[in-house]
Amino acid sequence: MGLFKGTQEQYHGFNSFTATSGQSDFTLSYPTLPSSSSEFNVYLTGTHGGVTKTARTLLSNFNSAAIVSYTAATGVLVLPSLATGTIVEVLLINPDLGNYQHISLDDITSNFMVAYTGDDKLINRARRSDVVFHAKRAIQEFSYDTFKSTKSQEVEISSSLSMDLPPDYVNYVSISFTDSQGVYRRLQPTKITGNPSAPSQDGTYEFIFNDNGTYLAASDSTTKTRRNSNAPVAQTNDNGYNTNDYDLHDGARFGMATDLSQINGTFYIDEIKGKIQFSSNIATRIVVLQYISDGLGTDAEMIVHKFAEEAVYKCIAHAILATKANTQEYIVNRFKKEKRAAIRTAKLRLSNLKSEELTQLMRGKSKQIKH
Repeated sequence: MGLFKGTQEQYHGFNSFTATSGQSDFTLSYPTLPSSSSEFNVYLTGTHGGVTKTARTLLSNFNSAAIVSYTAATGVLVLPSLATGTIVEVLLINPDLGNYQHISLDDITSNFMVAYTGDDKLINRARRSDVVFHAKRAIQEFSYDTFKSTKSQEVEISSSLSMDLPPDYVNYVSISFTDSQGVYRRLQPTKITGNPSAPSQDGTYEFIFNDNGTYLAASDSTTKTRRNSNAPVAQTNDNGYNTNDYDLHDGARFGMATDLSQINGTFYIDEIKGKIQFSSNIATRIVVLQYISDGLGTDAEMIVHKFAEEAVYKCIAHAILATKANTQEYIVNRFKKEKRAAIRTAKLRLSNLKSEELTQLMRGKSKQIKH
């Protein structure tokens, strides 16, 4: 069977029907059915409710007509009764475009069970749960330094100067604010402040404890409060440097603190409270957090790029053989070498180097003046 699921029309999110007289039920045929009617729009072309449209028009524009019901388990969509020849088009709001470049965790598991396990193979038997576990571990490790795929989140910062870490956050790639032209302005991490824990003290500076014997702690430290109320140093230079530190020390800037000598602003990550704290000039700005996850946050994320598919199989095989009793060491070492080779190949493929980009880069090297 071909690997492409559905038709090209379905890939772009379309299902189309031509109604017969009085027809109201239509069965959607997407490879993965929508979970609710909020995931698609319905369009009609023709006459309904005394309104005639010769071009594709939203169902609600036909005298406020609406979907009667939708059953996600069967894909049955019920509309008001339609006239003969009325064209019904269902369009997904967010079709799963570009999905052919990936393979799902379920497919990886099934393929491994078929290709690598059996009576005449090195792995004569393996539990499917073990294969799934090792496949997930491979996806986790690959997400950190092989896939090089980042997620991003855009948030407007309030006067509290803080931002919650995303639920699937592992580490940040960059944190920037967006200027009036939509250009990222990189923020720098700072080491001169933070939000330490702040146990409460009485008038004699003795610690105050809860009934269970733990510290009675304040919600925020004095350090954070003072930092948030302190206005940043004057910032006027558009080249990214703080004018006070840049101009006054012209000719003697060697070794200056770069996190303090720039105008964009600073941040630090409060790992304990799961928040990012910003300098006061970031209030009301739009901040973009680019970060990496482990690829296991949701079922939809548990996918592997086809360039790395073979590497995942090798990782699973090596992990199963390495933990299986009475496996000869030379076999384990053989699969370890194959795993490393497959990972190197995957990294080269996923690096996505193009000759045109290299040409442009080398041409830039010939400039006498570089910005």
